[in-house]
Amino acid sequence: MYRRMIIARRLMIRGRVQGVGYRASAQFEAERLGLSGWVRNRGDGSVEALIAGPETAVEQFVAWAHRGPTHAQVAAIEITVTDVPESPTFTVQATL
Repeated sequence: MYRRMIIARRLMIRGRVQGVGYRASAQFEAERLGLSGWVRNRGDGSVEALIAGPETAVEQFVAWAHRGPTHAQVAAIEITVTDVPESPTFTVQATL
């Protein structure tokens, strides 16, 4: 039996992504996919997320993040490799 590889990615999401329910929608999507991590608004108007889980689920989240919730208008996403968080949950954090 093989073990699925757990990966983590940090996403910086820019565009019209605050005030449109992006964080709550991201939390719902991450939990639906069984991912851990967090999401938060940033003072510059972007949204930052750290997601971790099986590669396929992370890829599905990234695909969703390019669309976002109904009223979002995602202009760009910067994705970087990062360390897997210790917490197994997905949370909405305070604005940074």
